[in-house]
Amino acid sequence: MSRRDNAGIVGFGAVACAACCAGPILAFLGGLGAISLGAAALVGSLGLAIAAVGILGFVAWRRKHRTTYHVAVPVTVAAPTRRETRST
Repeated sequence: MSRRDNAGIVGFGAVACAACCAGPILAFLGGLGAISLGAAALVGSLGLAIAAVGILGFVAWRRKHRTTYHVAVPVTVAAPTRRETRST
């Protein structure tokens, strides 16, 4: 056998290996992609749920501790007086 024949056998073996193993390799990579997509969706959903709980908690706290600026009892206030200024 010559070197050229050996190169042909090696090339044929490489093509056969690629044809045989391409399906499982692509399936494995696709599975990794699907797992990554599921993990991203899970992390995003958990982040959204935590943010929603935080916002709802803040709204509930704000409603409970609402500050009021009205006076419950009327208070008498002295009328303003005019200040006399000296002219020189």
